Amino acid sequence: MAFADHITVAELERDPYPIYARLRREAPVAFVPAVNIWLVTRWNDVELVAKSPDLFTAEVKTSPIERTFGKPTILTTDGPVHRELRAGIDPKYKPKPVAGYIEQLVRPIAEEYLAPLLAKGGGDLMAEYFEPISTLSLAGSFGFHDIDMPTLRRWFYGLAQGAINFENDPERQRIGDAVSAEISGVAERIFERLERQPDDTALSHMLHDGMPAGKTRPRELLLPTVKVTLLGGMQEPGHGAGSVLVGLLQNPDQLVVLRNDLDELLPRAVDEGLRWVAPIGTQTREATRDIELGGATIPAGAAVGALVSSASRDETRFTDPDSYNLHRNEGPHAAFGFGQHFCSGRWFARAQVIVALRVLLEGCAEIVLDPARLPQFHGWEFRAPTALHVSLRA
Repeated sequence: MAFADHITVAELERDPYPIYARLRREAPVAFVPAVNIWLVTRWNDVELVAKSPDLFTAEVKTSPIERTFGKPTILTTDGPVHRELRAGIDPKYKPKPVAGYIEQLVRPIAEEYLAPLLAKGGGDLMAEYFEPISTLSLAGSFGFHDIDMPTLRRWFYGLAQGAINFENDPERQRIGDAVSAEISGVAERIFERLERQPDDTALSHMLHDGMPAGKTRPRELLLPTVKVTLLGGMQEPGHGAGSVLVGLLQNPDQLVVLRNDLDELLPRAVDEGLRWVAPIGTQTREATRDIELGGATIPAGAAVGALVSSASRDETRFTDPDSYNLHRNEGPHAAFGFGQHFCSGRWFARAQVIVALRVLLEGCAEIVLDPARLPQFHGWEFRAPTALHVSLRA
């Protein structure tokens, strides 16, 4: 049997990167039965898949995202419907609007959560700092102001269970479906208010922007994309921030250099962390016809996973790609995807990570990993440190 036939979900969740490296060498385009999808692993092929909607459509019939969230979603549609959905999302999350509000949104949350960590001399930065910042920042900008932290985190977990359920696990699907229905109920009540009283939240822009006076986009059109945005935005920036910090703490000489020039080097440090460990691993497509790619024939109608996480460690593009290197200067990473489906929240997510890390580094003279509880990463579609135990000194 081929190597791809032996790959298991557990192995992918534990550490997909050695698997991707072997696939890039031996079978850069391969069907993996465990997840019921063709995986595309090399940069050029991943970019081709993501940028060729005539060959690889985003409208994937077997999409676990549509199965859980409903359709259409901004991730699983092309053409006019996709443009219509982006027209509602973009106004809040383009670079200029983000630059105008990100500091005043994120910094107070970061300072609030850092204070108790400093008071007790440390803790788990994932659960007690990065994830709360990410979750509350997205909820605030999006319009879910009155939802408490435990509920938001439970939503993320439930949505993720449905979104990564390529293997059709019934328990994962049950969890995802229940949370999806709960969010629909909450969002419907918010939509009802915003239809009468627009504001500057993303939900309001989704309803009103680009619409004739007195008209709003249909709620049923927007609800699936609301869930996609919650999933991608609530904790993935926090997960990315955790990965960046692990890379820096494992390379203390680079952290020293960074501290001496945060203005110039912090954005570079963030981009390298997102390349090193992509928080979201895949852009999913469906082949529109039989297609020869990477030495394999992908049959028409097959689901295809364009692995942006693997592309970001392609040895033909990056030197020593498995290492975190603040000084790397080899072009952009693929973590936010390619083509018309590049992440609509990329500027918000990146800016949020920069602010969260800046508050932490400015507020802490010393950040030291707990040697008894070193960080462990988990996940292939959503990957991050499971915890980040540190000691802190102001």
